[in-house]
Amino acid sequence: MMLEPSIDSLQTRIKSKYSLVTLSARRARELSETNEVLVDRPKSHKFVGKALEEIEAGKLYIKK
Repeated sequence: MMLEPSIDSLQTRIKSKYSLVTLSARRARELSETNEVLVDRPKSHKFVGKALEEIEAGKLYIKK
């Protein structure tokens, strides 16, 4: 079973795996409290998956 979104597609948005994990974990915690998802009809039912979908969609990013 392949996970969606793939790590390759996520790394086109955020290069560092460490930053990717940190951002998605922080966002997953927010989602667990609010459940206000930034993407329409997320495929994932879990908070981390929803956070990763937001990153892939360009809705969640790290300021430089």
